[in-house]
Amino acid sequence: MGRPDLNRRQLLATLGGLTVAGSFGFAALGTGADALASGADTRVRYWNLFSGGDGSNMIAMLDAFRAANPGIDVKDSTLQWGNPFYTKLAMAAAGNRAPDLGVMHLGRVTGFSPGRLLDPWDVELLAKYGVRQADFNPGLWNRGVIDGKLYALPLDVHVQLCFYRKDVLRKAGLLGADGRIVPVTSVDEWFDVLKEAKKATKKGLQTIGLWINDQNFQWWFFVAFYTQLGGTWFNAARTEVTFDTDKAVQVLQFLRRHVTDGYAVPSLASVNAEQFINGAPFAWEGNWSLPVYSGAELDYGATPLPPVFGEQATHAESHSFVLPHQSDRGGATNEAAHRLAAYVVTHAQQWAAGGHIPAYTPTLSTPAYKKLNPQSEYVSAMDHQATEPKVWFAGSTGILAQRIGPVVVSSTLRSAEPDTVARRMKRELTTLLAMKNPMDGRTAAQGGTAA
Repeated sequence: MGRPDLNRRQLLATLGGLTVAGSFGFAALGTGADALASGADTRVRYWNLFSGGDGSNMIAMLDAFRAANPGIDVKDSTLQWGNPFYTKLAMAAAGNRAPDLGVMHLGRVTGFSPGRLLDPWDVELLAKYGVRQADFNPGLWNRGVIDGKLYALPLDVHVQLCFYRKDVLRKAGLLGADGRIVPVTSVDEWFDVLKEAKKATKKGLQTIGLWINDQNFQWWFFVAFYTQLGGTWFNAARTEVTFDTDKAVQVLQFLRRHVTDGYAVPSLASVNAEQFINGAPFAWEGNWSLPVYSGAELDYGATPLPPVFGEQATHAESHSFVLPHQSDRGGATNEAAHRLAAYVVTHAQQWAAGGHIPAYTPTLSTPAYKKLNPQSEYVSAMDHQATEPKVWFAGSTGILAQRIGPVVVSSTLRSAEPDTVARRMKRELTTLLAMKNPMDGRTAAQGGTAA
């Protein structure tokens, strides 16, 4: 496979100048030359971006792996979430100083120049350690496949959810006999629910937290509801924008109505969690908020975003394991990296405690998982994921969200009209489609995104 054509100096210049180098601390990249743990004969250097509850759960899973595999020394490093992580990982791969194993949001894989900055997984080696394609949702598995090779091994699906206070909804008559929120299948039904919930809400609290000032959340919500409408982004060849502005206007008007009708309050957007804990009936949040609400001992539930436009779809991203490019990848260390990733993926009950849906589907049918609440209530989201298009500029904190997220916010906050915003979104998509990926100098049409 050889080393990538893109060297570290070129990459730094592309990502914002050579001054970036000092801010990301290249001394921390290391070479893994320090002593092996006692009794180990193989080391796996593993970079991840997990902090908080996710970080604690990952540490517990790594400790379990170490206990079961004393011959493998796992040297794990947690780096800053978001673009700083991806920049550092790219520079390490370009400079042939990459870790043996890394974590990446699945939506970012296409843009990470698979074959140049990422090495493909050996699916036969994964199978040796219990990981087979048949044990994954087909759509999820195929998101990690580029030009016929697996470059990303899914660990989970993390989705946007409708958290709801059962105590408030019970008072409003909005709980069914099963103790869950009444079904919602249209825009009118949803706003009827909000109207009744508002009547049962304590004064001083908003009805629903929507992160209306946040470009990422607003973009994620847009993706979910645009997908419900059957909206598309590009043609199969990635040469033409197929974005439907009429459908986009419907979604933008829907999001905006929460503000115009007084259910979501702009001044409270930064305290959604506090509002929900204090009694607000609804909060739209990622499933990673579950430990916060469970820790507050609330009487609550969580379900995928309501299918107000008919088709069930809720925004989804995934953490996945990747193999950062190494010119000499192979041997015992590479096999140990496969073994570690397979172990974590197939022992994801601990990971589910943080709210994520395990990607390894046999986990979902275990009695232990079925007892998890409210995880078992929203596990169906695995089968109706609304994801960003499979192009190099998409994915968590990617260029697509950075360009279009603020535009969606401007509509929700009523500083721009939905029809104007929809046309601007299409223009931005057209511009991005013609742009070249700084990782390899290719446009989306030239990038090879076959699944």
